[in-house]
Amino acid sequence: MRASRVLAVTATAFAAVGLAAPMAAATNGPSNVTVNPYSVHQGATMKVTAQGCGHGGKVWSNAFPTTELSAGGTGYATARIRHNTTPGHYHLSVKCSDNDRIATHKFTVLAGNGAQGGLGGSMGPDSVEMQVGGGLVAAAAVGGAVFLVRRRRTSHAAF
Repeated sequence: MRASRVLAVTATAFAAVGLAAPMAAATNGPSNVTVNPYSVHQGATMKVTAQGCGHGGKVWSNAFPTTELSAGGTGYATARIRHNTTPGHYHLSVKCSDNDRIATHKFTVLAGNGAQGGLGGSMGPDSVEMQVGGGLVAAAAVGGAVFLVRRRRTSHAAF
């Protein structure tokens, strides 16, 4: 009697797991779509996130080319706004690879290029800066050599 109970409980547990697996794999489509930043300049990039696309998907709009959405619980995509996009309000669409449902979200395209802020030291020096730097290094080397030569002569004369 005891073995039959254990067998019944085990069979019920396996049946519950077996029936729940297909429901867990199925998705209801994209949800909680967000964009960052909401207002983006022509030619700039915008990050799009969407939940519910476990197997990835795609994001598209009139303002940028179709972009792939990464797989996982929360999918990410980076969209570059076309340089010739007319400023104004736009919609983007998100579609998961494993579902036909489409979610949309609004965003705004601003005129002109945005500030190149945050580049800090990531911009390389130009040729003029390289020449000035090279000249300073050469001058320091010549000055150091002259100092050492004069110091040696002075020290030999003292004895």
